[in-house]
Amino acid sequence: MKTLLKSIKITLVFCVFFSLFYVLVLWLFAQVAGPNRGNAEVVLLDGQVVGAANVGQRFTKDIYFWGRPSCAGDGYDATGSSGSNKGVTNPEYLAEVEARIDTFLVHHPYLNRKDVPAEMVTASASGLDPDITPASAYVQVKRVAQARGMREEVVKEIVDKSVEKPLLGLFGTEKVNVLELNIALEEAGKYNK
Repeated sequence: MKTLLKSIKITLVFCVFFSLFYVLVLWLFAQVAGPNRGNAEVVLLDGQVVGAANVGQRFTKDIYFWGRPSCAGDGYDATGSSGSNKGVTNPEYLAEVEARIDTFLVHHPYLNRKDVPAEMVTASASGLDPDITPASAYVQVKRVAQARGMREEVVKEIVDKSVEKPLLGLFGTEKVNVLELNIALEEAGKYNK
C-alpha cells in the first residue's frame, strides 16, 4: 500500500511539473522564435488598433470586403470557436447556406447563383478565418468599387497588392487577409463620404 501511495504521489508531482514545464517551454519558444514575441499580430489604422490579423472580423457594409461566415457567433467570438458539426446533408445547414447565398446575391446582383464562391457562404472549421481566396476577393471588387465611388481597376489593384503568396512558393495557397485588405482601402483615402 505504501508503494502504491508513493507512486501516486510521484505521478502527481511529475504531472504537475511537466505540465507547467511544457507550458513554460512553449512560452519561451514563442518569445524567442514567434512573430511579435508570441503575441497577437495587431492591425493599426491611424495609430489605433482595429483588430488582430489572425482572427476574422465581421464586415457587412458594402464599402468593405467580406470574409467567410463564422459559426463562432456574429462577432467572430474566439471563445465560441468551433465548427457547427452539421453535415452537408443536414436540412438546417442547407437552409443556412441557401440563406447566405440569397443574401450574397442581393449585394452582388451582377453574379449568377453558380458564381457565388462556396467559401463565402460556408463557415470554416474554426469559424475565425481571417483570410479568403483571391477569387472570393475579386468577386466582390465591383460591389466595393460602386459603394466607394471608385473605379473597379483601382480596387482590383488594391486586391492584387493584398494577395499573399504561398510560403516559399510551395507551402499553402494564395490568400487575402480581409482586415488588411479593408485597411488598405481606407488608407487609399478614396472613400467619399
